Amino acid sequence: MTAITTSVFELFKIGPGPSSSHTIGPMKAGYNFYNSVQELSLASTPDSIEIRLYGSLSATGQGHGTDRAVVAGLLGYTPETVDCSFLNSLADKSEHLFKLGKISLPLSVQDVIFAEVENDFPYSNTLLIQLKNGGNVLFEQEYYSIGGGFIKWKGQLPEIPRVPAYAYSNMEELKEILSQKEIRLHQLILENEMTITESSVAEINIKLDAIIDSMKKAVKNGLAAEGVLPGPIGLHRKAKALYENQKSANAADNFLVKLNAYGFAASEENAAGHIVVTAPTSGSAGVIPAVIYALEEDLGIDREMIRQAMLASAAIGFICKHNASIAGAEVGCQGEIGVASSMAAALITYANGFRFWRTENAAESALEHHLGITCDPVGGYVQIPCIERNAMGAVRAYNSYLIASVENRKFHKVTLDEAVTAMAQTGKDMSSKYKETSLGGLAVSVPNC
Repeated sequence: MTAITTSVFELFKIGPGPSSSHTIGPMKAGYNFYNSVQELSLASTPDSIEIRLYGSLSATGQGHGTDRAVVAGLLGYTPETVDCSFLNSLADKSEHLFKLGKISLPLSVQDVIFAEVENDFPYSNTLLIQLKNGGNVLFEQEYYSIGGGFIKWKGQLPEIPRVPAYAYSNMEELKEILSQKEIRLHQLILENEMTITESSVAEINIKLDAIIDSMKKAVKNGLAAEGVLPGPIGLHRKAKALYENQKSANAADNFLVKLNAYGFAASEENAAGHIVVTAPTSGSAGVIPAVIYALEEDLGIDREMIRQAMLASAAIGFICKHNASIAGAEVGCQGEIGVASSMAAALITYANGFRFWRTENAAESALEHHLGITCDPVGGYVQIPCIERNAMGAVRAYNSYLIASVENRKFHKVTLDEAVTAMAQTGKDMSSKYKETSLGGLAVSVPNC
């Protein structure tokens, strides 16, 4: 099996909600198309652009803002640079100009076509972007949004192989290296990041701090916000009320109520289309921020320990992505909230000073008890059940840490690799109705307005 060569900052990415697969990925695809066509020699002058969405991009794309995201990318914006108010303004179908050398083509969300949900493309979530003259296609590119904001495209040249300092493909191989080299988990991931991205420790720490601060900002903003979230559901924000009401809870419940509030806060910001961090996706962008906020603000864990724990959590995310998936469209919500909770459990455990075997046990427990969870957003909006699931994922992560911190390691029977294999197989067996299409589960049993 090939070694894991994903960068920490490919897994943790700052960008607008509500979905990494439906918002960040399509925006990156649009931006890639915008750049790739600038030097083309075309047979005739194009007069229009057409964007076709397939899979769950079609089924739930309007609720996720996919049409706005891909148009923003085609206009030259990236997830890191786009202003959320501009992104939202595209919904009014206003016409903008796609720049192609000296040519300017009209472009709006009306040029986006929601095509077939069932399709034969290599990946269900496919975008087809075409430059056209009349009915003739002058150039087209086929993009795939594969989860977590990652994209691929047809005909993509193989990347120059990255060579990590320590090559591993699963947890068993990772543990063997840690034992043989007598190295800590965060040190291994740090050294891999240095070799993969040719970055210094100082540069990596600056980026980690930016990610952590963005996560905490999403929590803070969510705790201060009130009102109804966008869309026809009419869902009221709960984070502020939860946080304020925790003062009346008894001492034993106090921490858990706040942890729930933090999960609601960041996830509600995501649902509003505001800036969050994929962790590992936007749909699960409330879990890790909730536990980081609690660790720093309530439990007094220092920033250096949080940085180390972030690197440890990235290792869990890498293994899940490499051997299964983090895309709801491929494996359901077990790949989003399940993986986020697993990463968060590892983060909490590592931040509290425990070594890799307890870190693995905590991660495994959190993932195991999310197996089989479907992705069934009501109305195609990342609101019900997504927001509450983020809070539940944070609490389950903390509980997994508590168990792992006191259990006898000899009696822990299930490995992380076994749980990841189970997630992959469960995802393959899961009906497409439960994979982000809003055709099954709560999406059909709960009215969306």
